[in-house]
Amino acid sequence: MPDPTVEDSIRRHLAQVMDPELRLPITQLGMVGDVAVDGEGVADVTVKLTIAACPKQQTITDDVTAAAVRAEGVSTARVHLDVMTPEERARLKEDLRGEGGKINRFAQPDSLTRVYAVASGKGGVGKSSVTVNLACAMAADGLKVGIVDADVHGFSVPGLMGITDTPTRLDEMILPPVAHGVKTISIGMFVEGNQAVAWRGPMLHRAVEQFLTDVHFGDLDVLLLDLPPGTGDIAISVAQLLPGSELLVVTTPQAAASGIAERAGGLSTQTEQKVAGVIENMAPMTLPDGSSLDLFGSGGGQVVADRLTEDLGSEVPLLGSVPLDMDLRSAGDAGDPVVLSAPDSPAGSALREIAAALAHRPRGIADRSLPFGPA
Repeated sequence: MPDPTVEDSIRRHLAQVMDPELRLPITQLGMVGDVAVDGEGVADVTVKLTIAACPKQQTITDDVTAAAVRAEGVSTARVHLDVMTPEERARLKEDLRGEGGKINRFAQPDSLTRVYAVASGKGGVGKSSVTVNLACAMAADGLKVGIVDADVHGFSVPGLMGITDTPTRLDEMILPPVAHGVKTISIGMFVEGNQAVAWRGPMLHRAVEQFLTDVHFGDLDVLLLDLPPGTGDIAISVAQLLPGSELLVVTTPQAAASGIAERAGGLSTQTEQKVAGVIENMAPMTLPDGSSLDLFGSGGGQVVADRLTEDLGSEVPLLGSVPLDMDLRSAGDAGDPVVLSAPDSPAGSALREIAAALAHRPRGIADRSLPFGPA
């Protein structure tokens, strides 16, 4: 006869199994069906997948099996995969979205997610590498982090993150792949091979809007957007769709780059965004003999910070300088961000320091609606 005590113990252990895409307990998501244990200690657990073609079903099977056998009285476990009914899936979507339904939650007055739009005046300054490494460093520090690759024409975030999975569709809701603890979405996940994306302004705006409304990121502490270079359509769209976002301006030390980077930060006077700071990439590197190689010059990041401070009338700090580092390049090529693969390297250390400073900046709550009221 089944032992209800053992079955309850199994369910308690299953509550520790996280869905690999939603990052919530499978018990909370209604994914656990029947649980039974025979006299020999063999447990049969039914798991309801959100969709039949769930790309993470093997991961879920392995995690559920490992959790079930940890329950006292269970010797082995067999996982039986089922699929949610349309009604169960509809309830799940409603629970995930909560009040308000399908909306851009990051633009709501009560959102406590800090949103950073990573910008540059020109291409080739390492903006995407900076975005990816800041996100991974923050996630490694225990924060819930997401990335929107808003550089639609020049998407590179999936490769830098080592992401080969495609997003999962839960009807019209999109579940983003998770890599290194970061939920990530990019148009590169929807095109085949190295296909070019040839879109004009309205389609670019719609793509970013869909990333912010249709993609389920859940509750995030930080959302980073990798903007395309310059001050074009997407930069303006992001400012409209995320009025509370702050700009991070990435530049290299050379004068040609720093002068253009100043324009990217100066866009904030028109979009009414705050510039959180400047990050100097490809700064001088220290050679084995102790000498310094300033391949792209030096001091350009501080110049941009000083000019933006003067132009905007408020302090724009230089958040840090990331030196030229072979580890940063090789880690990006391998899809294994340097803050994780070589955290103590010159670039890894600099990026982790910048990420820590950004993650722990106090967030003002003036004029924000908080989720509680007087008793």
